[in-house]
Amino acid sequence: MSQRIVAVAPGSLAARSGIRAGETLVSISRTPVLDQVDYQFLTARPSLELLLTDEQGRERTVHIHKLTEEPLGLTLESSLMSCPKTCANHCMFCFIEQMPPGMRPSLYVRDDDWRLSLMAGNFVTLTNLPAREMDRIIERHASPLYISVHTTNGELRKRMLHHIHADRIMEHLRRFADNNMSFHCQIVLCPGINDGPELERTLTDLASLAPHALTAALVPVGLTRYREHLTPLRPYTKEEAAEVVRVAHAFQQRMLSEHGTRFVFPSDEFYQIAGLPIPDVESYEDFPQFENGVGLLCRLRDEFLTALRLDPDDSGAVPRRVVMATGTSVAGFMRELVSAHPVPGVDIDVRPIRNVFFGETVTVSGLITGQDLVAQLRGVPADEILITESMLREGEDIFLDDMTLEQAQSALGIRITPVPDDGAELLYALRGTEETHG
Repeated sequence: MSQRIVAVAPGSLAARSGIRAGETLVSISRTPVLDQVDYQFLTARPSLELLLTDEQGRERTVHIHKLTEEPLGLTLESSLMSCPKTCANHCMFCFIEQMPPGMRPSLYVRDDDWRLSLMAGNFVTLTNLPAREMDRIIERHASPLYISVHTTNGELRKRMLHHIHADRIMEHLRRFADNNMSFHCQIVLCPGINDGPELERTLTDLASLAPHALTAALVPVGLTRYREHLTPLRPYTKEEAAEVVRVAHAFQQRMLSEHGTRFVFPSDEFYQIAGLPIPDVESYEDFPQFENGVGLLCRLRDEFLTALRLDPDDSGAVPRRVVMATGTSVAGFMRELVSAHPVPGVDIDVRPIRNVFFGETVTVSGLITGQDLVAQLRGVPADEILITESMLREGEDIFLDDMTLEQAQSALGIRITPVPDDGAELLYALRGTEETHG
């Protein structure tokens, strides 16, 4: 597959070599360029032979000598997101299959693309890979990958993912390990299905592949009210969540002793369901699965307290009332944080927002819709409402239900400020100061 060049960075290696936008990159060092992964891999060499064609189909060859990691400066027309490989599974816990009808089409897209796993940290199941594509993963040394494991019991995994080839997971992981490739694992836990002895089996199997198996994150199944005709599932009870945490902590001690890493990390949600305190910073090592909701609250607390220590007072602040709108699961944690460390001059009201849109079993902040926010905060006395940025579509001021931030502000008559998942940013947002202190 050839790649059309849409831009050449001024002053770049490609520009100095006479490569022009509009030309087509056919191959690098006589290897076809299938996608961005190939491009990144093939250009990470000190000597390149680029076969190009112009708009009339005339071929020419360009030789480039460079530092190994020095970029060429080309922008290609195709991107990974323009043609992602979609999911062939029908997982019993799939959140997208629990979405209400009538939402924007992009919310129903299910990617299962190892290239996005490598380049963006998306989780991939490895069930839709023909042999030649698995070979390419090995040849390109695509590492680390982020892999949705869920269970290493092949028959159980076939049942959970509803895919005939789902039982090959350990075969794939062993091949990665044999080729000195590393990977992070995700285990979405469903009560009574892949927890208990099955979880211990899965963790033991994955640990046998350490240090190539880097981490395993434990995440509770997320359930909406739109589960008609789907596998019957239920949320975790407090006692069941506490048992998952107990198993994880026992396994952490074993892995610390044998490998110097805790390896397995329950998500923040498990601690919240169990009513257990969030662990300290050291317990999360280098926060390897932060984007998966593992250690987010711990890091936010640490950043908040560090910012308070470095900048302990905002003297002269104008008294004001701030509402912090959160998911129901995190509200208690946030109340404890701001109660133990009050912000001078700021009356902080932590308001848990019930998720009527998806169903009240959905408790995380990132899935709160604009209509639920407006309905439950209408008439609230506040000078400002703080929400987490994760409530909005990335890069846009739009909630999941397509209500815009401007529409929500207009309906409430109060300024709504999205805040990044960063404790220092939260402190300054509460104070009403725009400058972030270093």
